[in-house]
Amino acid sequence: MQLEKHGLSDWFQDRINAEKMQDFQLARIVSMNKNSYLISDGYSSVMAEVTGKLMFNAVTPLDYPAVGDWVYVQLFDDQSLALIHEIFPRKTLLKRKTAGKKVELQLIAANIDSAMIIQSLDSDLNLRRLERYLVMVSESDISPIVLLSKSDLMSPIEISNMTSEIHNLMPDIKIIAFNCMDESGLDSVREALIPGLTFCLLGSSGVGKTTLINSLVNGALFETQAVREKDGKGRHTTTRRQMIFMDNGAMIVDTPGMRELGNFSVEVGISETFSEIVELTERCRFNDCTHTQEDGCAVQAALVDGTISEDRYQNYLKLKRESEYNDMSYLEKRKKDKKFGKYCKSVMKHKKKERA
Repeated sequence: MQLEKHGLSDWFQDRINAEKMQDFQLARIVSMNKNSYLISDGYSSVMAEVTGKLMFNAVTPLDYPAVGDWVYVQLFDDQSLALIHEIFPRKTLLKRKTAGKKVELQLIAANIDSAMIIQSLDSDLNLRRLERYLVMVSESDISPIVLLSKSDLMSPIEISNMTSEIHNLMPDIKIIAFNCMDESGLDSVREALIPGLTFCLLGSSGVGKTTLINSLVNGALFETQAVREKDGKGRHTTTRRQMIFMDNGAMIVDTPGMRELGNFSVEVGISETFSEIVELTERCRFNDCTHTQEDGCAVQAALVDGTISEDRYQNYLKLKRESEYNDMSYLEKRKKDKKFGKYCKSVMKHKKKERA
């Protein structure tokens, strides 16, 4: 029962390996900071680290635990330390490209049911960035909810117009405008937090993620900072990923603000987010249409008659090019890593023969 309160639904229970449970027990990762993990077995929280075997067999960051993961563990030292032996099958996995030029995957959280994408109704509001979040979330088969913070900065009519614009991106998406200062809209946010499900807060620094959590738990549990007056950008208040347990039984994974959001291998996410453009591509005269200058291009025709906007069209092309480039770069990187690994093994084998 305690594990069920931590999100162990029927989907996970059906995948429990009875033989492994003879030597290990299940726990959920509720916090992580670099290589340090905090797990919970439903009764207490324990610091944990991965075994050498798990670390040795890890090929990519996807092979390491993330907040929200269920793991097989062993407890030691009067249950004050745990070793993570294996990651339980994942239902969903939220990931992105690492910031900067490095082409590598970065885990955000695992086993998320719904992602709450927070956009601030000030200078931070950017529909093109929102599309990036929607692509990432949809690719992971996670249900998105858009939260519009600082609703006092816009009039009801302006908020209604903004809501309509977002619904043009995804007609069925749930949108909630709220303001933590006067608590307007907070009841709607609480109603969206379904007991037993795991949610994730996503957004840039300064949009109000930490302030929202403090308001939802009725206390200043986490430190907040004001945005910079010079450029209106937020400071990183949250520095680690952690799971917060709500009184109603819902769970929220808080994440550090994202200044850069890169995606790759997101064909499904792009199809879900830009569904009207993807449908148009099927009407193009040529199967290999690039949707840029060909005759008989349905996308170009829709652009001319105003069915789709220039900004949305350009972002669609940009995300597709970016995803394809990152896919190719990552594949090349994996090949180089594999080649280097073989080289290291051959050197070690040669030295072993010399010693013999």
